[in-house]
Amino acid sequence: MSQNLKLDADATRWTTHDRTGLPLLVLLHGYGADEHDLFGLVPYLPEGIAVASLAAPLSPPWPSPGRSWYPIDGLESRDPDAVTHAAKAVLEWLDAHAADAPKIALLGFSQGAAVSLQALRLDASRFGAVVALSGYASPGELPDDEELRESRPLVFWGRGTNDDVIPAVLIDHTAQWLPDHSELTGRVYPGLTHSISEDELHDVRVFLEKWRDGSAS
Repeated sequence: MSQNLKLDADATRWTTHDRTGLPLLVLLHGYGADEHDLFGLVPYLPEGIAVASLAAPLSPPWPSPGRSWYPIDGLESRDPDAVTHAAKAVLEWLDAHAADAPKIALLGFSQGAAVSLQALRLDASRFGAVVALSGYASPGELPDDEELRESRPLVFWGRGTNDDVIPAVLIDHTAQWLPDHSELTGRVYPGLTHSISEDELHDVRVFLEKWRDGSAS
């Protein structure tokens, strides 16, 4: 696939036009969704921040709706390089549209969670926190992984016991990788499928308030 993915900046949904001095939370939706999907979470998020919801750069194969961050050829096929290309596109968007943000966090669901964690790994100093919902950390080593072991950014990883979308091998890998590369807040929600619950949103809000009020970038 192309290594030069570009995000459509005109498709981004913002909570406010005046973002001066506000911490920025960037939302990355899942496979088959779009920039409108996670924007519905805004009422559950902390006050005092700006929120931007991005549109992924790819279209899933017909007849799937929405957008995707990288191709999925069956449940077992998730190419780490494709996740990296998508994460680089997010970093380029941040360079162009969020250079003045005093601090930045990412919140991703499913594919968006994988891309969020990969962006953190590509530019460890840029982010103070990542919320990864129903997603995973890609296997393999990246140059900034060692820096993450030192800086230990805030990461919230939430998933459901009944989520059968993410392969077990990737869940196992993430459960080993995240505690070694972050200050992890991990939550497993009984009975939750590949989705987001109100209990999880409450925990996410508390986590993001910690990021908002802290001194981390």
